[in-house]
Amino acid sequence: MKAAVLEDVKKLRVGNVPDPELNARAVVLGVRAVGVCGTDHYIFQGHSNYRVDSKGRVIPLKEQPQILGHEFCGEVLETGREVRNVKVGDLVLCDQGLNCYSSGRWPLCPYCASGDSHQCAYYQEPGITGLPGAMAEYIAMPGVNCIPVTAEIPPEQVVMSEPLACIIHACKRVEAQPARYTLEGPERVRNILITGAGPAGLLFLQYLRNVRGFAGRILISDLREKNLEIAKQFGGTPINASRTALPEAVQELTQGGRIHYLIEASGSATVFKQIPGFLAKQATVLIYGLGHTGGSLELLSNILFLEPHLVSTIGASGGFDSSGSPVIYRQSLELISAGKIKVLPIITHRYAALEDVHKSFEEDHGKHDYIKGVMSLAPR
Repeated sequence: MKAAVLEDVKKLRVGNVPDPELNARAVVLGVRAVGVCGTDHYIFQGHSNYRVDSKGRVIPLKEQPQILGHEFCGEVLETGREVRNVKVGDLVLCDQGLNCYSSGRWPLCPYCASGDSHQCAYYQEPGITGLPGAMAEYIAMPGVNCIPVTAEIPPEQVVMSEPLACIIHACKRVEAQPARYTLEGPERVRNILITGAGPAGLLFLQYLRNVRGFAGRILISDLREKNLEIAKQFGGTPINASRTALPEAVQELTQGGRIHYLIEASGSATVFKQIPGFLAKQATVLIYGLGHTGGSLELLSNILFLEPHLVSTIGASGGFDSSGSPVIYRQSLELISAGKIKVLPIITHRYAALEDVHKSFEEDHGKHDYIKGVMSLAPR
């Protein structure tokens, strides 16, 4: 089969690779759509590498190339003999995290048993930790990780369920932990700031407004005016950080108030330099963005002085329901299908072939009009 292989930092090549192997618990999918995630861009640029050996050594791409792509859906082409939940011809959304449920391991590890399957003790992830991802013609996945798509929505919108699932998981982690300021409680969050109006920031904004029903002030900052225009349509108060420093903008827009809940979704180290100027003491800080190049740990000193409630999050864990279906991914797909979360305005760049996806990494990403790229392939 053909695949887009990242052979080294900033070196993406389309070539032939072995077809995926089918086992009793797996299905082979013809990839229908795959989202280009910010994490893919960080790996391409060399800012991140999540492939390590048993001793924790990072394995360079030139030593072991990677097929990227962890946000995907596909058509079931073949099923293993033990698969019961999907059938040939189904369009399925995939929870890409491989865990105890995926392998049928019993007893469950402590993380899977507690509903944190994305932190499985045996965790692996196609497109991230070394296993082949979905920027390819075909991919094999455990049947239990697949959710049949019954709604009439196109594959490019289906794949947006993965980033939305990450947002749902992050918000649930925040709300599950004790904090001074909460969305519901005696000392309520009044001012929220989302730094970064990229795909994650725009999904956070919609989730807080449309699903959690937060009616207070949600500020959202970015350098790109187009992104901020979309954020305003979704109910956010935009701040163009290229024109106004965040502390001054927050001071004006909150009438002297400070931020009780900060969602850092930009991956910019510059933001951390400004946080002490607008964060309330003992506020909640959700660190969602990755990358943060150009900064050092010393930036945390003045932030930690405020004694914030720090929450870090990654992926979309949340366990499996009694039917064996990934809980958070099903919720995410249902929200998009019902129109509660709008994803079409976020998809700005489309690619119709593996040979075109390199444009996202080499040309389109970083342009003023780029928010999210999705590659869609025709049915086989």
